Amino acid sequence: MDRLDMRAISKEFGGIAALRGAGFSARAGEVHALMGENGAGKSTLMKILAGAYDHQGGEIRIDGAPVAIHSPQDAIGKGISVIYQEFSLARHLSVAENILIKQLGRRVLVDRKAMRARAAELLAGMGFADIDPDQVVGGLPVAYQQVVEICKALSRDCSILVLDEPTAVLTTHEAEKLFTLVRKLRERGVCIIYISHRLDEIFALCDRVTVLKDGATVGTWDTAALDHDRLTSLMIGRDLSDFFPPRQAEIGPVALEVRGLSAPQVHDVSFTVRKGEVLGIGGLVGSGRTEALRALFGADPRSAGEVLLHGRAIRIRNPGDAVRAGIGLLPEDRKQQGVLLNLPILTNAMLTAVNANLGPLGLLRPRAERAAAQALREELQLKAASLEAEVGTLSGGNQQKVALMKWLVSGSDVLLLDEPTRGVDVGAKVEIYRVINELAAKGAAVVVVSSEMIELIGLCDRVLVMRAGRVAGELLGPGLTEERIIELAMGRAHVH
Repeated sequence: MDRLDMRAISKEFGGIAALRGAGFSARAGEVHALMGENGAGKSTLMKILAGAYDHQGGEIRIDGAPVAIHSPQDAIGKGISVIYQEFSLARHLSVAENILIKQLGRRVLVDRKAMRARAAELLAGMGFADIDPDQVVGGLPVAYQQVVEICKALSRDCSILVLDEPTAVLTTHEAEKLFTLVRKLRERGVCIIYISHRLDEIFALCDRVTVLKDGATVGTWDTAALDHDRLTSLMIGRDLSDFFPPRQAEIGPVALEVRGLSAPQVHDVSFTVRKGEVLGIGGLVGSGRTEALRALFGADPRSAGEVLLHGRAIRIRNPGDAVRAGIGLLPEDRKQQGVLLNLPILTNAMLTAVNANLGPLGLLRPRAERAAAQALREELQLKAASLEAEVGTLSGGNQQKVALMKWLVSGSDVLLLDEPTRGVDVGAKVEIYRVINELAAKGAAVVVVSSEMIELIGLCDRVLVMRAGRVAGELLGPGLTEERIIELAMGRAHVH
């Protein structure tokens, strides 16, 4: 019998369907992956299971019996725990107090010795006897904080555990410890729902996979019956050849050369990118990819390194120097650094146009700026009512296009794109890939940092892989595979 069965779940927000009859079943003693692109409905489905949302149709069964879950307390009472990327720990309390915090809430007198012993027992049972129950949680490494969260769930007799992107903030070594813990929980009979965009984790850890797309269930498969390409095709609803159209750019001379770049978390990084080329940079979280781009752009200080643009050395002391040189940066967090959400598209588009369309008094010509923005709106196929629409009202994909637009207005011919498709749906991803291809075809030199290996392989001409702040190797041609990227990122190989 299935431990968990979610049947034909539906949910709407403001009349828009987020879930359309979605569902899946998972067994006791199973690690069950829930996969799908952003917007597929994974988070909504799990929030319904966790009691954060009510559902408008469908049924939830636990051990064959229908259950009603209307609040997080209902979910916890039925043995369901969800561990999100942002932990729900009291950082000022001890490990033992966090694990057994429910006991602290209603009792005037608490047997702290017994509480400490129970916490130590739970930790030891999970293979983490080295964690001191008296340690303040805020002083623990992130991986150990995650262990505390899991032990807290077990203290509540959790039989269904949902792990949402559990390795997003972990090092490789910490992730391996987590995998060992998950396998122990499986042996104990816990039903584990595992959400991750990292396909290598899914194939290494999970027994079965359910794929969601556009709020509906595509199907459930044994992991052993799938490979990376097939799983990716199921998630995106098309073949990879359709997802990444053939590149037609003519690669020219070196546009940007970086020599010996060093900065906080970046050590002696060197690379080149040519006109018409898309250079990818891969690696695990914390490998120094974002930090390298920010130091190159002048957003963060660097301690060493030389930058050459079209063969000439240039000084970049701040972002203004980079913009004037023709270098643009699309940051990882577009909502905080890439666009101004409360301002119109037109205003955002002109933010970096420091030298373009200037009138006799050094002021931007309104007609010229509008014409330039309108032309780019059409070229990028930006979906908005008008150029006066606030950027915050647009979809994630269209916000990203506005962030790109401002660099195109400024005439940037070297573009540094940090996670350009993060947080956008599949259709928007395809459009962004098209835009990047077209920019390269017009002679731009493009650097793309991405955590999605399939994106690096499908979009880029070459890929540098970073590890611990250094370039671990370069991949291209037949050698550019997910396996080789993983090997370099984890330090299992060294490829030039």
